[in-house]
Amino acid sequence: MENERWILPDGIDEVLPPEAGIIERKRRELLDLYSSWGYDFVIPPFVEFLDSLLTGTGSDLDLNTFKLTDQLSGRLMGIRADITPQAARIDAHHIRSQSPTRLCYLGTVLHTRSDGFAGTRSPLQIGAELYGHSGVESDIEVLRLMMETLKTTGVEDVYLDLGHVGIYKGLAEQAGLNGYQERELFDALQRKAMSEVDRLLEVFSIAPEHAAMLARLGELNGDRALKQARDLLQNASEVVKEALDYLQMMADQIAVWLPDVPVHFDLAELRGYHFHTGVVFAAFVPGSGKEIARGGRYDAIGSVFGRSRPATGFSSDLKTLIRVAHLPQRTANQPAIFAPASDDPGLQKEIARLRSEGHRVVSALPGQHGDAEEMGCEQQLVLTDGRWQLMAV
Repeated sequence: MENERWILPDGIDEVLPPEAGIIERKRRELLDLYSSWGYDFVIPPFVEFLDSLLTGTGSDLDLNTFKLTDQLSGRLMGIRADITPQAARIDAHHIRSQSPTRLCYLGTVLHTRSDGFAGTRSPLQIGAELYGHSGVESDIEVLRLMMETLKTTGVEDVYLDLGHVGIYKGLAEQAGLNGYQERELFDALQRKAMSEVDRLLEVFSIAPEHAAMLARLGELNGDRALKQARDLLQNASEVVKEALDYLQMMADQIAVWLPDVPVHFDLAELRGYHFHTGVVFAAFVPGSGKEIARGGRYDAIGSVFGRSRPATGFSSDLKTLIRVAHLPQRTANQPAIFAPASDDPGLQKEIARLRSEGHRVVSALPGQHGDAEEMGCEQQLVLTDGRWQLMAV
């Protein structure tokens, strides 16, 4: 076992040079991007009391959260698996503004199971949340910012997947499904197990007119899904029709703001069903069956903190975005300058000047192994005619 001490747990990864340098540069670029859109940066704690951390998020996040006992209070704490609920708590409890609040964040989260983004259990979650506005305009703003995030990290050939949890919720309520039935049918729909959906509808003795709409829900995906839904769901409740109208407004706005981005609809894709309350969206790239960014509306999450506000946001894993973008590794670090081991004041002054101008200067250590070339330096400081000057390696 001594030779295995370096092995990390499954799904826990570390980021090494040069990728770590790329991630840090993109982190700065993204936070500057969010600031330019009016989003304020917050740094929530890595752990907090469980009843606060999981409030309003449903069972999915509960199962994905590592739990431990606080030795000071005896209360259960959780290691955050998602920063979104923490941002909602900050808006509700600390900021308390009546105007729209825009927050952004970036930090490591920990999952008990592999995450959908890239099979990791320790994503570097980056995202933005907008509180205090209910409407397609705020959802579109967040969606546009998500797409700008992908552009900034170098991700190309992105297409969007749109859905609305209100469609399934409305159909389930109209059919009179109880909590157990709704969950079982939901699970079958997520697995696209349509024969199982048909069997469950029969077992639950759902009225034929309601069963027909629920059974066809799994077929409503693709570019023309909204038009098909208008025909297949003619007898749906007003809640369902309003959700379809909302999706159409989203599609119309995307055509204006993101005309070159392909949009697909999947009315049975219910990401975050127990958490989201309205439109949901996700970004995909060819060759990847997992979304690389996701978001949507989750109104009223702050109600348990004494303040219910409309909310919409998105999140992604920055490590995944960097890997999907296939950024050239050679651009991770700027060319370095090699300085010999010397305490000459003139040399030290020149090193300080170069560093202040943003250059990367590596000072040699007495007796070290490896020369300037081996240390990745393209230039070196050489004493010539009494002056320290840059010369090619």
